[in-house]
Amino acid sequence: MKENLLKQLRFCTNLPSLPSVALKIIDLAGEADTSLTQINHYISLDPALAAKIIKTANSPLYKSRYPISNISQATNILGTYGVITIALSFSLADSLIKQSREKLGTAGNNNFWRRSIISALASRTLGKRLEMDRMLDDLFLAGLLQDIGILAFYALVPEDYPSVFSCTENHNTLLKTEYETFGIGHDELGASLLEYWKFPEYVPTACRSSHTAPATPNAGINECVAVSGYIADYFLSQNKKEKIDEAIRVAETYLGLDEHALLEVLETMQNDLHHVEELFEITILNPLHLDNIITEARELLTMRSMIKVRELEDKIQHDGLTGAHNRAYFDNAFRSEFQLSIQQEIPLSLAMIDIDNYKTFNDTYGHIAGDGILVAVAKAITDQIRQTDILCRYGGDEFALILSGTTLSAARHILGRIMESVATIAYKPNETNIINITVSIGLVTNMDREKSFDLQSEMLEAADRALYAAKYAGRNRIIEWNPALTSPLKT
Repeated sequence: MKENLLKQLRFCTNLPSLPSVALKIIDLAGEADTSLTQINHYISLDPALAAKIIKTANSPLYKSRYPISNISQATNILGTYGVITIALSFSLADSLIKQSREKLGTAGNNNFWRRSIISALASRTLGKRLEMDRMLDDLFLAGLLQDIGILAFYALVPEDYPSVFSCTENHNTLLKTEYETFGIGHDELGASLLEYWKFPEYVPTACRSSHTAPATPNAGINECVAVSGYIADYFLSQNKKEKIDEAIRVAETYLGLDEHALLEVLETMQNDLHHVEELFEITILNPLHLDNIITEARELLTMRSMIKVRELEDKIQHDGLTGAHNRAYFDNAFRSEFQLSIQQEIPLSLAMIDIDNYKTFNDTYGHIAGDGILVAVAKAITDQIRQTDILCRYGGDEFALILSGTTLSAARHILGRIMESVATIAYKPNETNIINITVSIGLVTNMDREKSFDLQSEMLEAADRALYAAKYAGRNRIIEWNPALTSPLKT
């Protein structure tokens, strides 16, 4: 069906037609020796178009230093190629909006052109953000026409296409459905139509690439046009969270722009959109709605930034293998909890937990098996502790457990559950072997009725002594610190 549709482009009388002035402008665009006099002559044949060109030159989009009163002055300000491109944008939009109304209906036609004009402005604004100053008008035109294939579909298959178009929730789904149904999408069909109309090559190329991600981010026309469609969807969609996420993703993938740069683009569009509405004589969004859209974008992007910061902090504070907090986190957390314990006279317990015979397991079965044992033990401990308890991987096969507000008796109970939980682990390093795991634990408590330690370092050393005592006594047990443990006992 694809080849049949492409052939029909040349003969279908139902296709939108180009006004004569647009056809002539396209011819001028393809000629290397086009002069300002020729451009001014043909634009002047269409008074309405000439008036819009003058209005454009005077608009804040181009920031003219002095008032423009005629087409010659406008051409001098906008440049030869700029006038050609801008004239094409206006001429096509005016003509096609009128012709497409009967195909799409009033509501469908308005939505189509609202998206097209927002895309055009987004494409231009992205180019401005990326300092593509010589291509801004090209970007506007290419963004405006990237979905022209939808109008071609309505003309070529008027009975089948409306149901396809109305039943899809977004442009990516629409494109997929078009290819499944007709063997061609509005990107390729639109590009072929623009080539048939003899548009400058960059316009059909951008249309054909409007849904294709580049291998690497690139600041080019094709990429700006592709991202502009996602920005337009954000402006027009009800599901702002989903659409802003998509816009951020494609802006990064296609153009290398982060969310902060994208927000700058949206804010610039907010300032420029009403100027474009005036030039095209179409209402896209009321000012209050537009303000709400940008405010919501700021809030959503701020929320994303906060989540990213938290994720980064979480990554920095946790051990990548076991998911327990890391040593740096332990040092800070234990310092804070010890000070709180002293100041408020609340109990604080600390347990040092060491996997028995871990080095033997590691040497016998390899580091992968050793890592698996660490993960299994960390999970067994985590399953038995409270949300307020802090488990840290202290180093190697040793874990530290901070039990805030926990008396010696309550700590004993928690650690007993942990011993039982670890003992249930039957770790299989291979298909034939099973490893039974036990742990040795040293426990110390401060401010349980009275203060035992003046310094956190003393309490930490006491927990170490208790741990070494547990290992020396035969492992697989809990030893509670007492003053008689005056020096570390090593196995």
